[in-house]
Amino acid sequence: MPIRSKWQSLPTEAINPASLNIDKLPAAGIVDLMLAEDRKALAAVQKERDRIAVGADLIAKSLRKGGRIVFVGAGTSGRLGVLESAEMPPTFGTDPLLVQAIMAGGKGAIFRAKEGAEDNYEEGVRAVNRLSPTKKDVIIGVSASGMTPFVRGALTCGRKAGSRVVFVTCDPRTELQTFVDLTIAPAVGPEVIAGSTRLKAGTATKLVLNMLTTSAMILVGKTYGNLMVDVQMGSEKLRDRARRILHIVAGLDAAEAEKLLKKAHWNVKAAIVMQKTGLPYARALARLRRSSDLVREAIGEDIEPRLRALIEG
Repeated sequence: MPIRSKWQSLPTEAINPASLNIDKLPAAGIVDLMLAEDRKALAAVQKERDRIAVGADLIAKSLRKGGRIVFVGAGTSGRLGVLESAEMPPTFGTDPLLVQAIMAGGKGAIFRAKEGAEDNYEEGVRAVNRLSPTKKDVIIGVSASGMTPFVRGALTCGRKAGSRVVFVTCDPRTELQTFVDLTIAPAVGPEVIAGSTRLKAGTATKLVLNMLTTSAMILVGKTYGNLMVDVQMGSEKLRDRARRILHIVAGLDAAEAEKLLKKAHWNVKAAIVMQKTGLPYARALARLRRSSDLVREAIGEDIEPRLRALIEG
């Protein structure tokens, strides 16, 4: 009698015909094979371009309304959500509560796999419910297989609360498409090691999450051109970046930039507005608020020509 399994038909569990002899290959051969398969992951993400753009717009609209972004996942998918949320404050100066991540099995599962945690649908519900989700929030479920009960429970809770729900998976056939607001499903195909979704599926998921958050942050004014103007000053490297940004934008030397940044309480955007308009700190902040936090609008100046001249010169 054939073995029946609810997972065996999943694309993430399939046998990859290109890697049947992978255990006979030298290291260089394995690397070449993996590079060829990773190119397929990038191509799969490319096909989801329009859906990713819709997701970025959805997230940006939520942020403008004061909503939060919450990633939910298990295993590799969960850790990728944790990584995304952890990088938002230093990169874009966001409040740590603005972009959060829920990991099946709790914080301990980030560093050490906690098998079975992903199977707990009810805990997924409870985990999101503890955050008191609202209609302003976006819940992003991440599940390579599309079947993770913990993630499904979390998304169900978010849906009941009226939050917008986005699902990132590597199974385009998932029936959750009828349940969520948006599904992003790069069809990466079978892994070089059957079922190991930390490989192509993980790579594709990382690309998608990067695009969602980065695009949304740019849309709400977290960059000026491609400069990281909402960077936090948590290290000397980041303070140096802030000084260099002021040199690029305003032509200030390091000492002048340092002096201005201190007056601006190390707020790079405020410092730019202060230098360009002559306004004091409080009025510079008010001008930014009236300009929807967009530096370009606040000072009426496009940075692209200056950046292009800097690169070419």
